[in-house]
Amino acid sequence: MADSRFVYVTYIRTTPEKLWQALLDPEFTRQYWGGTWQESEWKPGASWRIMIPDGRVGDSGEILEIEPHRRLVLTWRNEFKPELHAEGHSRLTYELEQHGDAVKLTLIHEMETPGSKLIQAVSTGWPAILSSLKSLLETGESLEQTRRWPKGA
Repeated sequence: MADSRFVYVTYIRTTPEKLWQALLDPEFTRQYWGGTWQESEWKPGASWRIMIPDGRVGDSGEILEIEPHRRLVLTWRNEFKPELHAEGHSRLTYELEQHGDAVKLTLIHEMETPGSKLIQAVSTGWPAILSSLKSLLETGESLEQTRRWPKGA
């Protein structure tokens, strides 16, 4: 049981295949996740990282579970903010479930550190990122505020 946890659920009018691609494909993530992209072989035990547009590694970890179009679990450690990096690895789970013409996306980001600063930080970022993902898949356009990496971050 995690001591710090953020859970977000949204329904996106798309298919599990398109949502899966949008979650992993660099060309998609750049559009709704601040210009970032992920690098991984996308198999259990593979390393994983998010690259910031200026070339820094934003976050890194390891793929724990992967079931294409249904479930992805990975470890996650912040690499660019020392106070967040010091907390160590958290765990991120994406679950995709078909619901009629929509896909229910459940995101769980958790760690065993009580009062985690990392979980507090991601709990303010995830809603904007996932709302932008939803907009991109449903309308073809992401939200303006999530298209570029924030200055000074």
